[in-house]
Amino acid sequence: MEISVVLAHPEPRSFNHAIAHAACRTLVQLGHTVLFHDLYEEGFDPLLLAAELESDAPLSANIKRHCEELQRADGLVIVHPNWWGQPPAMIKGWIDRVFRPGVAYKFLEGDGGEGVPIGLLRVQTALIFNTSNTPPARELEVFGDPLDNLWKRCILDFCGIKQVLRQTFSVVITSTPEQRAAWLQQVEQIVAATFPQAIR
Repeated sequence: MEISVVLAHPEPRSFNHAIAHAACRTLVQLGHTVLFHDLYEEGFDPLLLAAELESDAPLSANIKRHCEELQRADGLVIVHPNWWGQPPAMIKGWIDRVFRPGVAYKFLEGDGGEGVPIGLLRVQTALIFNTSNTPPARELEVFGDPLDNLWKRCILDFCGIKQVLRQTFSVVITSTPEQRAAWLQQVEQIVAATFPQAIR
């Protein structure tokens, strides 16, 4: 299987990077092909311009490559921190520019966009790994876990991905090396259970 792994965190020493690398390593060990993008390291431009809005708009080579990889991916893994109850602007811009009409979804003939979309992605399962410095109980009680609704309903289901698994690790800032090591083992277990050994 081809699994797209997308990381959005500006600090190379972050725990998000450790999560992404653990996921990639596990996928390779299981015989999968990994399409990895560290959006900050690559200098991905998250700004969607008016010239790209139409589904048949000409795209830069980089955006076209991201779209093609998304279209052929069998699975998706996204890693990012919870900032203000949202993903970093970098990954929101990646969604804006890559999850395009004609690539990730379409509307029926004659529908101007006000109807129900048809998801186009072949991805069956997506994994979302988040980090947070808010205790889980407070996150639910005070904020209602906005990331869950964003990823599951507003983005991935819209594009046809029905199985979305999300795991948050918190509180990262006060975690010990032992706790982080245990979390990385959990990442490996979740990835392996979601994308089992490739059949050759």
